[in-house]
Amino acid sequence: MGKQTNKATAAGLIIALGIIYGDIGTSPLYVLNEIIKGRVISEELIVGSLSCIIWTLTLQTTVKYVILTLRADNKGEGGIFSLYALVRRRKKWLVMPAMLGGAALLSEGIITPPITVTSAVEGLKQINALSDIQQSTIIGIVIAIITLLFLLQQFGTASIGKFFGPIMLVWFSMLAVLGSIHLMDEIHVFKAFSPHYAIELLSKYPKGFWILGAVFLCTTGAEALYSDLGHCGKNNIRVSWIFVKICLLLNYIGQGAWLLANYKGQIIQIDGFNPFIGIMPYWFKLIGIIISTVAAVIASQALISGSFTLISEAMRLNLCPKLKINYPTEEKGQLYIPGISILLYFGCLGIVLFFQKSENMVAAYGLAITICMMNSTILFSNFLVSKRVRPALIYLYLGVYLTIEISFLIANLQKFLHGGYVTIIVGGALFSVMYVWYRSRKIKNRYVEFVRLEQYVPLLQELSNDRTIPKHATHLVYMTSANNPKEIEHKIMYSILNKKPKRADIYWFVHVDVLDEPYTCEYNVEHIIPNDIIRVEFRLGFRVEQRINLMFRKVVEDLVKNKEVNITSRYESLEKNKVAGDFQFVVLEKYLSQDNELPFTERVIMKIYFWLKEISLSEERGFGLDPSNVSVEKFPLIVAPVADMKLKRVYHDASEGI
Repeated sequence: MGKQTNKATAAGLIIALGIIYGDIGTSPLYVLNEIIKGRVISEELIVGSLSCIIWTLTLQTTVKYVILTLRADNKGEGGIFSLYALVRRRKKWLVMPAMLGGAALLSEGIITPPITVTSAVEGLKQINALSDIQQSTIIGIVIAIITLLFLLQQFGTASIGKFFGPIMLVWFSMLAVLGSIHLMDEIHVFKAFSPHYAIELLSKYPKGFWILGAVFLCTTGAEALYSDLGHCGKNNIRVSWIFVKICLLLNYIGQGAWLLANYKGQIIQIDGFNPFIGIMPYWFKLIGIIISTVAAVIASQALISGSFTLISEAMRLNLCPKLKINYPTEEKGQLYIPGISILLYFGCLGIVLFFQKSENMVAAYGLAITICMMNSTILFSNFLVSKRVRPALIYLYLGVYLTIEISFLIANLQKFLHGGYVTIIVGGALFSVMYVWYRSRKIKNRYVEFVRLEQYVPLLQELSNDRTIPKHATHLVYMTSANNPKEIEHKIMYSILNKKPKRADIYWFVHVDVLDEPYTCEYNVEHIIPNDIIRVEFRLGFRVEQRINLMFRKVVEDLVKNKEVNITSRYESLEKNKVAGDFQFVVLEKYLSQDNELPFTERVIMKIYFWLKEISLSEERGFGLDPSNVSVEKFPLIVAPVADMKLKRVYHDASEGI
């Protein structure tokens, strides 16, 4: 994918506008409005704030993401989990920043659609004929738009997605034109290009440092530039960003000049006031609000799609429970996760109903995404280490960006009591799910016992030829987690030989190896005993859907074509008519045994893990197996057997019975 999109093209640039710039592109709707809230409009405030915005977009978005982080492409793919896949073999603890960053990014997905759509729709208050519109009416419109947006998810966006790029081109052009009209309203705004005024605002303006919390909102969509690398290609992103940044800066500066020219020395307390709508000519306001709302919907769509992709990657990397994934269209990367869609939808509704107004939402926005950016900084610094970049440059990178992002985090902490706790709670819950899933796997690994397969080969051959035992299936297929092809889980051998002997003509052991590369899809076959015991290993990228049923069928077809295996039924009546034998998959499902002595924390983790397993996709459906060909066997997971049970035998005296 990455090779196809590496070269910048006109079509690629338009696609990039429609996919990756929704969040950062709609930030002019609310950034300056939040900065001036409750403050006197002055040259120091406006010029200093504009300077902060210009240098935040330059240092945080342009330098960190567009120039540096885009270099960390995983076979053309980007995003925090793609970055983690590149560095996860360096240090085991790097899974923590990956899970923290992923959870934080998902939690912000609940507040971004409400804030962008509400900010756009509230612009109706600045049209004279609609100035008396009730907030309840605006809430109703916002909920209707969000509901329609989520209803469309299940059908895919391939048909309407082709219009996103041209619409966002109109949006950014509108930003540039509206801002340019007012550039000369106050010529002093151009001083904002000097970082001196940003430093003065933060150090001398009363409570100036806390303005960073509002300034940070101009770059919240920067992570999306990296996450959508695979859809657009780094060169399309880099070239299109030049156009996008110019349009954004023109609009911000135009808003600032208009505010100084019209409201200098005042505290603006007009209900529904927004400088973004204010800079529009009156005759254009309704058209501008409609375009703004459509842009907000496109921004929300991009974020929802990004959330689906993020969760699917976490599932393949075994960092979260498996959930049902639908593929509504044939387009690559188009997927729909009903469970996540429902979570996001009710989360968005809750945000709209709880906060009511966009200004209240803005007060809670940005805290979690700061945490995501800090964690991506840690992961990217480890990527630089893996590329043997000079340590001095790595420490410089860490020093600069952790200083910037910790400053943003401190400034954003004031939002915690104003609603920021909502995204922190949601992000904390998502991180807890990922941590439990990851930690439980480590606990379970204490129990998994591997044995040498060669020791059991004679037993399997004898069982296969033992006609006194009823045949379980012609082909018996087990999923194995053994990375070493010469080993097998003891529980599988126990299932075949001890529990209830399962005679089959051919035993298949299938292993899935999830690779750091995103789209690898290959397999290899080892004939342990030709036509008797066969091991198949699938090597799948972390973005490849694990449809083992279809993949295994393709493997069998290839083997038959190459005359490596005979799948004809061994029953005489069927064999002479060349009828293919049946294939039966056996899935071993674990349950927590009562015979355990675990520390309290681990006991809680395992109980939550098994509860999550109950509400998530079953093992067989997670591997994409056909339920009609699968039998499920339960076996106890004894992770810490009771060391010493005090049980004493007592003897009855024979004389007692006389």
